[in-house]
Amino acid sequence: MGNTIRVTIAFIPSKKCQKFLIGNLEEMPLDKMVDVSGSQLRRFPLQICSFTRLVKLYLSDNKLRNLPQELKQLQSLQILALDFNGFRELPIVVCSLKQLSILYLGNNRLHALPSELSLLKELKILWIETNYFSDFPDVICELRSLKTLHVGYNQLRCLPKGLNRLEDLSSVWLSGNLFSEFPEVLLEMHFLDVIRRFPSLAHLKGLKLVIYDHNPCVNAPAVAEGVRRWATNTEEIKENNKQRAGKPLTETKEPQIESQIKPDQDATF
Repeated sequence: MGNTIRVTIAFIPSKKCQKFLIGNLEEMPLDKMVDVSGSQLRRFPLQICSFTRLVKLYLSDNKLRNLPQELKQLQSLQILALDFNGFRELPIVVCSLKQLSILYLGNNRLHALPSELSLLKELKILWIETNYFSDFPDVICELRSLKTLHVGYNQLRCLPKGLNRLEDLSSVWLSGNLFSEFPEVLLEMHFLDVIRRFPSLAHLKGLKLVIYDHNPCVNAPAVAEGVRRWATNTEEIKENNKQRAGKPLTETKEPQIESQIKPDQDATF
């Protein structure tokens, strides 16, 4: 019942209704963080733009489709969460936030990213999973400070050669796409710590973890000693193991990772 009321009030543009949705936001929070996630917002609360020293802004799980130009006043912003909204395009104003280091755009309706995204020279973590990307956004290859990239659950079939220019990139999440062949560019990226996939990776001596579930290609990759492998699609793994000539199933088990690491607990996955 409470949620129904919030949905109804979200259509009313009065200050009183806005205050009901987001609470009292008249003063800059001491922790320099504003979290209005899950508030059924259809309009960005303009009063937030007066908090010019704001560092973290969470707008996840709302009904937002655009952002005001006034957002560019938040030049101290380092973390911006826009996931689980209704964005069909990334508002260009986001690209004016030069101090952004973490940007969450997952679970929207994006199919492309603007070239202006390259202006975010400090961006280190980018999440664009569960959108409508059929082509890898080339502008990502210009984000030279990027360390972690989540592009899972889109419609990607290949990765661009330019990705190997991102020498700080150490973690790539690709699950749930449409790869029928291993993206060869990843084999050139010897600085990766975590990737998802499949042929022999034994020559990547710095590799620590390989995740290879939920893509059309699921064969277990050959890896160097000490590298951990993680797969959750166990039926396909067993079938693949049976097809390995001369090796009984008991010798080629691919157990789920024996570690406390979980994707939702570590931003590097």
